Amino acid sequence: MDAVTALNRLTARAERAFEQEAAARQRLTGALVTPQAPHLDGAMEAVLNTAAIAKPWALLMRRVEKIGVIDALAAQREEAMEQLLWFGHGMSTSQVTNAKNAADLDGLRKFITRTDSIADDIDEETPAPAPIPELFEVERNTLRAIRDTGLVFKKAHVLDGGIRTENREGTIAPAVDRVQWVIRKGYAVVDTSAGLSDGQAVTLTARGEAALAG
Repeated sequence: MDAVTALNRLTARAERAFEQEAAARQRLTGALVTPQAPHLDGAMEAVLNTAAIAKPWALLMRRVEKIGVIDALAAQREEAMEQLLWFGHGMSTSQVTNAKNAADLDGLRKFITRTDSIADDIDEETPAPAPIPELFEVERNTLRAIRDTGLVFKKAHVLDGGIRTENREGTIAPAVDRVQWVIRKGYAVVDTSAGLSDGQAVTLTARGEAALAG
C-alpha cells in the first residue's frame, strides 16, 4: 500500500470517529435541556467513549501534516502502546475520572486495532531499491576516474559559459557528457556549493560505489 492510499483510509476512519463524537455530544446536549431526560447516564457515557476514540485520531491527523503519513502513523501507534503500558490504574474517588480513564484506555486499544492492517500493509509493500544495471567498460572507467583522480568541473575558457572536466591528479579526465551521464543516473553528484572557477568536485554516490563493486 502506498502512502496516498494509506492516508485516504486513515482519513476516512478519523472522520468517522469525529462524526461519532459530534453526534454523541449533540445527543447529550439535547438530553441536558430536556426535563427529566431518560438515559442521561448513557448519553454522558457515549460522549466519554467517543471522545476517547477520536482523540488519537485527531493527534494522528495533526502529525500527518508535519511529518507525513508513514512516520506519523508509526509515531502515534508507538505513543498509544506506551500509554497503554504505563497508564496509571489507580482508582480515583471520582467516578467520572474513573470512567474517563477507562474510556481513554479503550480508545487507545481501538486505535491500535483499527490501524494494525494499514501499518502492516505499508511495511510489507515498502519498495525495494532499484536494481543496478551492468555497466559498459567505458562507464566503469568514468566512475573509476571520479573515484580515484579527484575529478572536478571547471569553467571552460569560452564565452558561452560552458564547463570542462579536470583531474587534480593531472591525468586525462573523462569527457563532460560522460560525467554528466553518470550524474543523471545517480552514480555521482557534483558539489555546486563551490564555484566553477575554483572547481566543483564530482564524487560517487553509494549507488556508484555499488556499481563499481558489482
